[in-house]
Amino acid sequence: MSAPPLPASSDRLLLRVLDIAERALIILLFVVLVASIRHGLALRPYNVMVVLHEGLTVFFIVTRRMAQQLTLKPLDWVAALLGTGLPLFVRPGGDAPMPQLVGTVLMTCGILLSFWGLLFLRRSFGMAAANRGVVNGGPYGFVRHPIYLGYLCTHIGFLLNNPTWWNAGIYFVATGSQIWRILAEESVLGADPAYDALRAKVRWRLVPGLF
Repeated sequence: MSAPPLPASSDRLLLRVLDIAERALIILLFVVLVASIRHGLALRPYNVMVVLHEGLTVFFIVTRRMAQQLTLKPLDWVAALLGTGLPLFVRPGGDAPMPQLVGTVLMTCGILLSFWGLLFLRRSFGMAAANRGVVNGGPYGFVRHPIYLGYLCTHIGFLLNNPTWWNAGIYFVATGSQIWRILAEESVLGADPAYDALRAKVRWRLVPGLF
């Protein structure tokens, strides 16, 4: 099965610039998250889980390989930036409406699912919609975007333990952006026969029975 053709030299330069800018931005936003969360860890130690979760995302973005294809549509980049960057602005606070164990278990499940997906995706992971190679093993046999499902579980868990309007707004916009991001990724990957084979085998994008 042949790989997608390499872009022209001018396009490769643009891909390199976008790649470096994307990595630098996500590192900066992660530093902001750590600075905001660390002061409240004594009262809400379970919030360290969201730092671990976002830290995994940052690590795999920083260590990824260059894309064979990368979307240049402005709205796709906006969705990628919002979906990845906004969750780094959540803050501890609010009174949990149920035992904090519930939210903590959800965050744990989300982190484990994301990590499982990242272990299979490894250096193929990125922020903006791109083709860095198609993966079809592990959790990709159940849904086509298991890492995003892990995000969703982690975000719901954090929100249950930190129910503020600020956090709810952040996650509402971020989730909408992730859905746009999924559709953008499938548009880019749709040109790859390997992804067509995965799509034929795995019906659901994100949530089995729903989407």
